[in-house]
Amino acid sequence: MRILISIIGDSETENLEQLTFAERLGEELAKRGYVIVCGGRGGVMEAVAKGAKKQGGITIGILPSIHKREANPYIDIALPTGMGFARNIITALAGDVIIAIGGKSGTLTEISYAWMFGKPIIAVKGFGGWSEQLAGSRIDERRRDIIYSAETVDGVISLLEKILKQKKSLD
Repeated sequence: MRILISIIGDSETENLEQLTFAERLGEELAKRGYVIVCGGRGGVMEAVAKGAKKQGGITIGILPSIHKREANPYIDIALPTGMGFARNIITALAGDVIIAIGGKSGTLTEISYAWMFGKPIIAVKGFGGWSEQLAGSRIDERRRDIIYSAETVDGVISLLEKILKQKKSLD
């Protein structure tokens, strides 16, 4: 079964460093055969999907509306939900691991859902937002682990592989 990685973060950003980071991350994830799940729209979601497509990766967009046409051009499988922000629970639950890059209140809800359902979370530092604020911390005491912190694409990939190796040994 394919490993799904949910990428969450700023849907509206003009930060070129952040977009370049997300695109490069998408490339590296696709090179390793991971399937990208995201909200399917702009910003970080579009950049990571663009990077994945450069490497022949598969991308899934969980859309808030009922219209597939709202997906960014790099989404292979557009899943319209008609749920608005409530679709964030689907994005969080779909991933075997969640990677947050920046983000505002929508990203915070996805991080919270991922936390509640025991999903490993990697939060990228360096672009502000909720990923910056929550990196290296716990949302509450119901879990023993933390929200992992990374600052580089290589750091994210290294953590991801460590997490997946640990999960596999527990299965």
